[in-house]
Amino acid sequence: MKNFLRIDDVNVKDKTILLRVDINVPYNIETKKISDSDRIREHAKTIKELVEKGAKVIIFAHQGRKGDSDFIHLNQHAELLSKHVGKKAEFIEDIIGEKAIEKIKSLKPGDLLLLDNVRFLDEETQEKTPEEHSKSKLVQTLAPLADVFVNDAFSAAHRSHASLVGFALALPSVAGRVMEEEINALESIIKRFEELKNNVFVLGGAKPKDPLNIIDHMLNRGILGTVMVSGIVGELFIIAKDYKLGKPTLDFLEKKEYTKFLPQAKTLLENYGEKIKIPVDVAIEENGNRKEISIEELPVNSQILDIGTKTAKKYARIIKKSETIGMKGSAGMYEKKGFELGTKIILEAIASSKGVSLVGGGHLLSAIDALKINKSKFSHVSLGGGALVTYLSGKPMPAIEALKKSKEMWKSKVS
Repeated sequence: MKNFLRIDDVNVKDKTILLRVDINVPYNIETKKISDSDRIREHAKTIKELVEKGAKVIIFAHQGRKGDSDFIHLNQHAELLSKHVGKKAEFIEDIIGEKAIEKIKSLKPGDLLLLDNVRFLDEETQEKTPEEHSKSKLVQTLAPLADVFVNDAFSAAHRSHASLVGFALALPSVAGRVMEEEINALESIIKRFEELKNNVFVLGGAKPKDPLNIIDHMLNRGILGTVMVSGIVGELFIIAKDYKLGKPTLDFLEKKEYTKFLPQAKTLLENYGEKIKIPVDVAIEENGNRKEISIEELPVNSQILDIGTKTAKKYARIIKKSETIGMKGSAGMYEKKGFELGTKIILEAIASSKGVSLVGGGHLLSAIDALKINKSKFSHVSLGGGALVTYLSGKPMPAIEALKKSKEMWKSKVS
């Protein structure tokens, strides 16, 4: 954290603070309701601290993407933030218009205002440099009204969007508590990976690109002893081992264009085969029930929905003996009754392990909640999905780089 400023480095009393959070949460299209989540609860702690220190806090955030069903206004988010902060977060259906400007100018110390979905602005999601985004209407309108920018949105920090990188050149910019805690925890865990030999990572989920990038980076650096694959990425490695999965599963992988990652999976097996553990059995649905089959029995005329019990228990035994454990992505379709078993066995093994553990990714967090596993049993639960992957893959994080740049510009001017 020495490379950029923190909340502790600035005096926020009576100051106007622009606070970027990531409270993008699951949305039920049938009930039209958002879910309460760890993201909202954790960001509420940063907000509460700023309010209690006498700051005027202006929050901006996003929900969904333009064109998606969860691309909505943030009035419900304001209600949940109010609940967790213990103080009313006033919501205004505006971002950079006259209503927003007037409301911001009228704020008093301790006031809390949530602006509307920042992605309603077309310029927000354009991938540009901090210099380019500093000239955006968002930054040009809001920066003159504020004293400090606080970026607490670690889970969006891998994106070079206007609200994430544009204020670094216009205002003293500091890391919020969620940002600070995430980076401290990840730096500590990566250091353990580098210093210790008995380290493992369990990688699964529905998107193979992310786990494959982590495997490539961390095995190439020699900081992982074992990688255990499951979910879609596990299926790709089974194919890479010359097994045929069967038409239903293969059709699904082709429809999602996931088979384009097969060459990468094959190359990783060729280079690091002894370090990559693939499933020895899988679970399918037959007559409405879970049925497990060995990979030797493949192909099968049903879609694979989970790893099998033998695989899950094999992974659990390896986890129990490990010093550092990471997990990103679920082992199977945990939302479907009977197919949460692989994910549950692995998470319970990590929770009861004596090793230092990191779990993360939006779907895995939902699985932990659904399976009622005590989060306090994990050393660190990351709120990041794509951001976590980017960080673990050793790639630059635009929002973090912007904070570093801001420190160099503003360190002599903050108080």
